[in-house]
Amino acid sequence: MSKRELYETKTEELLLPILERLGFDLWDVEYVKEGSEYYLRAYIDKEGGITIDDCVDVSRELSDLLDQTDLIPDAYILEVSSPGLGRTLKKEKEFQRSIGKSVDVRTYKPLDGQKEFCGTLLSFDGDEIRIDENGVERTFQKADVAVVKLSVIL
Repeated sequence: MSKRELYETKTEELLLPILERLGFDLWDVEYVKEGSEYYLRAYIDKEGGITIDDCVDVSRELSDLLDQTDLIPDAYILEVSSPGLGRTLKKEKEFQRSIGKSVDVRTYKPLDGQKEFCGTLLSFDGDEIRIDENGVERTFQKADVAVVKLSVIL
């Protein structure tokens, strides 16, 4: 397991009891380097949406636990936020929660001459993603898909 994966997994373990107590869902945790800075980001959600105060509360509790455990010895910036409107679907739970919603699918290689598709998410079984694109059902192998995001409809 890489250092990044270890930090993300251990942070999830610290975070889940906090979120469960508050009635929030964990969307994702990522540890990334951008420029010369490292960021530990936790994306949280709840029915009706996350507020800034929710993020502040979770950030304070998580920060205290991270300091107590000294999980990450290097300097980093902790960010707790909503995954946003156009959130990326990564985990099985996120796909299941998004069935019936509009999604954008981008593939690695062109399929039928295109790499970007938009439609209603019909199903996800871990290997295949099915969408309804204007009455046409399309099935994608997960391995062929670069990213799936919830559509931002303005």
